[in-house]
Amino acid sequence: MRAVTCVLFILGLAPPALAQDGGALYAQYCARCHDAGQPRTPARLALTQLAPEAIVAALETGSMRVQGAERTAAERRALAAFLSGKAIGETPAPPPLKMCAAPAPAASANAPNWSGWGLSLANDRFQRAPNLKADDVSKLKLKWAFAFSGDASAAVQPSVVGDRVFVGSVTGRIYSLSLRDGCVYWTFDAGAMVRTAVDVGDAGGSSLAFFGDVAANVYAVDVATGALRWKRRVDPHIVARVTGTPKFYRGRVYVPVSSVEEVIGASPQYPCCTFRGSVVALDAATGEVAWKTFAIPEAPVARRKNQVGTQFFGPSGAAIWSSPTIDEKAQVLYVATGDSYSDPPAETSDAIMAMDLQTGAIKWAQQMTKGDAFNLACGAADSTNCPDSRGPDVDFGSPPILVTLPSGTRALVIGQKSAVVHALDPDDGGKLRWATRIGRGGALGGVEWGSAADGQNIYVPLSDIAFKQAALDINGMTPNGAIGGGLFALKLSDGKEAWHVPIPGCGDRPRCSPAQSAPASVIDGIVFSGSVDGHMRGYSTRDGHIVWDFDTAQEYTTVNGSKARGGSIDVGGPAIANGVLLTTSGYAQWGGLNGNVLLAFSVDGK
Repeated sequence: MRAVTCVLFILGLAPPALAQDGGALYAQYCARCHDAGQPRTPARLALTQLAPEAIVAALETGSMRVQGAERTAAERRALAAFLSGKAIGETPAPPPLKMCAAPAPAASANAPNWSGWGLSLANDRFQRAPNLKADDVSKLKLKWAFAFSGDASAAVQPSVVGDRVFVGSVTGRIYSLSLRDGCVYWTFDAGAMVRTAVDVGDAGGSSLAFFGDVAANVYAVDVATGALRWKRRVDPHIVARVTGTPKFYRGRVYVPVSSVEEVIGASPQYPCCTFRGSVVALDAATGEVAWKTFAIPEAPVARRKNQVGTQFFGPSGAAIWSSPTIDEKAQVLYVATGDSYSDPPAETSDAIMAMDLQTGAIKWAQQMTKGDAFNLACGAADSTNCPDSRGPDVDFGSPPILVTLPSGTRALVIGQKSAVVHALDPDDGGKLRWATRIGRGGALGGVEWGSAADGQNIYVPLSDIAFKQAALDINGMTPNGAIGGGLFALKLSDGKEAWHVPIPGCGDRPRCSPAQSAPASVIDGIVFSGSVDGHMRGYSTRDGHIVWDFDTAQEYTTVNGSKARGGSIDVGGPAIANGVLLTTSGYAQWGGLNGNVLLAFSVDGK
């Protein structure tokens, strides 16, 4: 779930190339990762579908900026030309965006919305006022399609505020669109790839849109015009990033901070590791820091040296990948943490943590998997930098959901990459209420990005993706279409299974996986879940039978006048508001299907 990176390109550790030969550069620095199915690395096939400008952008400001910084501008261009088969400037310019003729309506935070990642402060992804009846879901039709022209993926979750749609892209552009027809009100270009959804709130006398990028910057832009109000870098570490959506609440923006140091930490020459996950509270009107709390209170210190004499540091890790959960009653913020990157394993990695909203003080922490210290050296041919703990890499990519049980008591429910769903007592120091295993779990298995919950059940998509082969394959990781996936409904009261439904299957479809990695979303009577096979499905919350199924992996003529394709659905889930369901489609990592489209569905298709 982490970064799209190639560990051999790290920090210029390989000798510099003598000539700008793209093929030689690729063979020297990239092939061992991109041609061999290295985990968390896109296959070469996916890279060849990018425009050269997109490859250069990835190397300069995007997910490969750390590696690209050690190459010259000419080398970056040569790599882009080799992979894409085109020189810079040869890619035809996309058609101009279809701009809206009328001014944008006010985007009120009090309108029926899907703002932010989890919709509610509780992150339950439960739309209580969808203007869409369960009985009408089978009638959903494509309303419009919007192309992210030139992009190779579209996995950022959209947000809806009134008649406005806000969505980011891998090239770092934020779009403000009309929910009615997909025309564009404005765009804003961030400095790096945007992975977060957009959360909207009123601060400083204006309605502002908040989001983060993979360079650890957080932005506030004016909802009416797209003008930048402030920008704040929330962590100085070279590979820090913001992947979890910032959460706006009562004049502050609460920002989770993650990183990709467990990727670059695989190199024997890299002094692994010094990053610590954190939450940063910002003043929503100014961006000023109110507090910053590290998930690992102890700062990393020098430990031993590895076999080639590189200094190790620790503890490290405990990245926070997902949006914080707000408990208004207790005035507490909850987050879930990732694994440790180095020894010793932190006591707050793979944990649920509670922090005081006003001060950031840690109230309690409950660790769910002990000893999970892991970086990519643990799965590589050279395991020099793998921690002695050699953890299973089963951290949390999704946030805890705060629910009230039928008994009237409260619980935090959350799925883990271990494929275990936990329920904790937020009012008793995170004491475990129940735990239910739904699959085998693993580094890419279990629960990846999130679940949804109504008053009765938690609806949990299962990944458990498997591969036919992961090495010596020019196409990289090839998914096994017969293994993985499924949607589970567990009773909130005791964790017992209410129902379980596998997807219908991939058949002979190439590069298809039944894994369900993207977060689910629920309305009264229907839960929606996307799959790596490209389908978005609506399931009855009563018994799980599929009432609506749309294959997004196809070509579209879009409202902005260009062709686009759908592909795998991953990372971001569907947003539902004002009678419209929106989803992005296209994610080539883990052997998935490229795509670059945002789709809007409604009952009348108009």
